[in-house]
Amino acid sequence: MTAAITGLANALPPQHDQGALWRDFFADHFGQRRAAERAWAQSGIARRHGVVDPRIEDVSTWGTRARMQRFLAEAMPLGKDALSAALDDAGLAAEELDQLVVVSCTGYATPGLDILLARDLGLAPHAQRLHIGHMGCYAAIPALAAASDAARARAQRVAVLSVELTSLHVQPPDPDIEQVVAHALFADAAAAAVLTPGPGLEIRDFEARTATAHADLMAWDVTDRGFRMRLSPRVPTVLREHVADAVDTLLARHDLDRADVAAWAVHPGGPRIIDVAADRLGLDEGQVAASRHVLAERGNCSSATVLLILEELRDRGELTHDGPVVALAFGPGLTLYAALLHAGGA
Repeated sequence: MTAAITGLANALPPQHDQGALWRDFFADHFGQRRAAERAWAQSGIARRHGVVDPRIEDVSTWGTRARMQRFLAEAMPLGKDALSAALDDAGLAAEELDQLVVVSCTGYATPGLDILLARDLGLAPHAQRLHIGHMGCYAAIPALAAASDAARARAQRVAVLSVELTSLHVQPPDPDIEQVVAHALFADAAAAAVLTPGPGLEIRDFEARTATAHADLMAWDVTDRGFRMRLSPRVPTVLREHVADAVDTLLARHDLDRADVAAWAVHPGGPRIIDVAADRLGLDEGQVAASRHVLAERGNCSSATVLLILEELRDRGELTHDGPVVALAFGPGLTLYAALLHAGGA
């Protein structure tokens, strides 16, 4: 039995102009430093979305409890909209779902989004639930792996929902350039995928690499002032060492090579991440155009981003022809996850 993505959708909070965010808030927040302004300008982002507009509401002094309460209030309607749209896209009613997988590294509550959304959307009482928390930007891919296993082995209909609200974690002023980069890159989104047995954007295989010797290069620390990003400029260098081997290993198991791949969904951790992945994999600008577009118009939405790119590829018509599709995402660990999909229902 095969498992395939048959529905994709997203829900976004209000849009903010990247330049205006710098001029009207973050320039003062980071002390009007020229190096900070350069780092902001190099983000590759023109617009992004956020439940919090820091020009109106400065949450940088909030405690973690207040941020978590706000997370639940904002994530519920976004998650409900994204899930409902993905179910409509797949032609399923909520009560037909057998399992709901919720992914987030930006907020928590118990009862969680999985329980509350199951209640509000009308999932059946027997519907199973899985929450994947604090894995970071790559988490949607292991979520798809778990969902595809359930669809393939037990004929389940599964929804994967990623909700990331990084705007809730603006930190107090700090001269650390890593904080400037983190605040420049990350944005908010909810994205959902529905997986069912049978034809569609078939999910075939996965590959992972975790460079534990470099675990300190990227982290998402829980503090008394929300969650604080650690993001070393050495991340692209480590990624360069592993991305080609991971992709080639994944493809080789299916007697494929890079030239066979019809479309690429490369997580845009930042412009340098896309550059490194493209260089090591031999991809041209057209093959990473969807990734750059999502970065420019949405920002880095953590785990939701790879689902947004798959939706962008579909909307561009790049998933209409029969052929392999590779999705890549990177995050703490330092971890790389790759998924092999197949478009065209073959």
